[in-house]
Amino acid sequence: MVEDNEPVIIDQAVYRRGERLPCGDISDELAELQGRGDDESSFLWIGLKDPTADEFEHFARQLELHPLAVEDALKGGQRPKFEIYGHMAFVVMRTLRYIDESSDVETGELMAFVGPHFVVTVRRGEPAPLEQVRSALEHDPTMLEKGPMAVLYSVMDAVVDRYRTIDEELSDDVVAIEHRVFTPGLTTDVGEIYALKRELLEARWAVQPLIEPARRLLAARFVPDEFSPFFRDIQDHLLIVHEHIETYDRLLSDVLSAHLAQVSVRQNDDMRKISAWVAIASVPTMLAGIYGMNFHSMPELEASVNVGGSEFYYGYYVVLAVLVTACVLLWRTFKRTGWL
Repeated sequence: MVEDNEPVIIDQAVYRRGERLPCGDISDELAELQGRGDDESSFLWIGLKDPTADEFEHFARQLELHPLAVEDALKGGQRPKFEIYGHMAFVVMRTLRYIDESSDVETGELMAFVGPHFVVTVRRGEPAPLEQVRSALEHDPTMLEKGPMAVLYSVMDAVVDRYRTIDEELSDDVVAIEHRVFTPGLTTDVGEIYALKRELLEARWAVQPLIEPARRLLAARFVPDEFSPFFRDIQDHLLIVHEHIETYDRLLSDVLSAHLAQVSVRQNDDMRKISAWVAIASVPTMLAGIYGMNFHSMPELEASVNVGGSEFYYGYYVVLAVLVTACVLLWRTFKRTGWL
């Protein structure tokens, strides 16, 4: 839903041979571009954000956009793809943004309609670096005068560059968690590892599905030969980022397994220590139970020697000595075997 104070049209302009010109009525501007017989260095670029069906219908009718592409642009939530509808190409990409405060990856959507004399970009969500793309192109007339294909390349390149930036951020997060798991004295939570795996999944959903559309874009010969190296470069960057994300995910799975193994080992250590102390405590408990049975005749308690004309009953002290000796021997045994 578009907020009341946020315009649907983010920016619109006519570009003729690398120079930005004011944009009047869209139909008139497009008719003039087509009627003058200008080459594709002259085109119209409209940027929209979260348009409703009624709002987008105005542009779709004037630019004769294909209804299937219009439906995808309005519905949103599309898988990245590249389609050709007659004179027009339609590209869907997922955009990503890394939030430093929470280490989350936020997902948006970006769609581009590219025709002989027009480009329409539709943005859904916040993570879309189009303002910087337009500004950079307007400061590079040589690139801008190459027409709508220069805009499509610049938009895709900016999206993939954002992928590469997030690739580096995710790499740092994986290394940080790996360091905490394998450094004695540092602790981490299983929830942190699962949360990072979830962010990797967000990134994978954006990067992996775009690889095939990028390949099809080149294979369909929609891209002029002079732009083929640029789009191949985008495809290479996509493959690199995808390989990195897959590596991070496998590494994080190994880290998770190691962390769970460490937790299990610590629990076993705790159980061994508890068992050892229980075994030590069982000796005095057993002796106390024997001599607490209150039998009338217990020789150990009545054993005595005559010392200076009086009887010294030594049974109590013998039992205490046996008790202490047994506990010390057990403690030394458990200490030697590593249970304590």
